Amino acid sequence: MQLTVGPIQGFWDAGLWSAFYERLAETPGISRVVLGELVCSKRLPFYQTRLPDAVAQLVAGGKDVALTSLALITPLKRERRMAAELAAMELEVEVNDLTMLAYLPEGARFSVGPLVNVYNEGTLAVLQRRGAVGVCLPPELSAASVQRICAATDMPVEVWGWGRLPLAISGRCYHARYHDRAKDQCQFVCAEDPDGLAVDTLDDQQFLAINGLQTLSGQCANMAHHLPSLRQAGVASLRLSPQTTGFFEVIDLFADLTSGRIDAEEFCAKALPHAPGGAFCDGFLDGPTGVAWSGARDAVRTQPAGTP
Repeated sequence: MQLTVGPIQGFWDAGLWSAFYERLAETPGISRVVLGELVCSKRLPFYQTRLPDAVAQLVAGGKDVALTSLALITPLKRERRMAAELAAMELEVEVNDLTMLAYLPEGARFSVGPLVNVYNEGTLAVLQRRGAVGVCLPPELSAASVQRICAATDMPVEVWGWGRLPLAISGRCYHARYHDRAKDQCQFVCAEDPDGLAVDTLDDQQFLAINGLQTLSGQCANMAHHLPSLRQAGVASLRLSPQTTGFFEVIDLFADLTSGRIDAEEFCAKALPHAPGGAFCDGFLDGPTGVAWSGARDAVRTQPAGTP
C-alpha cells in the first residue's frame, strides 16, 4: 500500500513550509504529495512564490505531485483568479470543490479530494467520465462504503490514514471570531495554531479543533488497525495529513507498518506521542461514532476476566 502526503491544513510560517517540503522530497516511502492552499485564499501569498521550487524538489525526489484547489471557492475575485491560475498550470489538480471543474478544460485529468462528497460509486463514475483519474474518499465513509466503491472502479482509491479530520468548511473565520476580529482584519491569527486550536466542551471534554474557516476533529484519525481490511477492499493508498512536529517519525512508522515490520499495536504505541490532540479515532469506518477508537475496544476485549 502506498503513502500520500496531503496538503497542509494549517497556516504555517513560510520558512517552515519550505523546509517541510525540502525534507519531504528526500523522504523515502512517500509516493505522492498534494500541496497548495486548501483552506483560506488569504494564506497563499505567503508561500506562493515558493511553490515552484517545492514542486521541483518533490518531482526530483521521485514523488507524484498534485496541487489542491480550495475547499470552498467563493465569488471573490482573488479566489476565482486562483482557480483559473491553478487550471493553467501543467500539473494535476486535486479538486476539493466541484466549482473547480468549471475552470478545467473538458477531458482534463484531475483527482478528487476528500472534501468532495463521493459517497457512492455512481458519483465517482460521473467524475471519472469528466476526467477524474483518482480519488481520496471522504473520511466519514464506512468500511462497507469504501469496499463497495473500490469494487466498482478501476481508478486508484485512497483513504484518510492519519491526522485531524476535515469535518467542515465555512465562509466565516472561526479563528478571527474567537479573537474578536473581523474576517477581513484577521491579522492571520490562525498562524498561532498551525495544527489547529483545540475546542473543548463546557465539561472539559475533547471536542473539535478550529483552523481558520475549517472545523477539524479534536482527535487524530489513525487507520492502523484497519490496514488489513483496507488492503483486502482494494484501497491503493493511505493519506497522511501534515503536522508541524513528529510528522517524519509518523511517516517512518507507517512505512514500517505497511511493510509488516511492526504491527498495529506497536505502531499505535509509538505514534501516540505524535498525535495531534493526544488521542486517536477511527470510528467512521466501523465504530458507533466517528470519535470512537477501535484500539480502546480491543483493549477491553483482551482484559482478563474480572479486570475493572
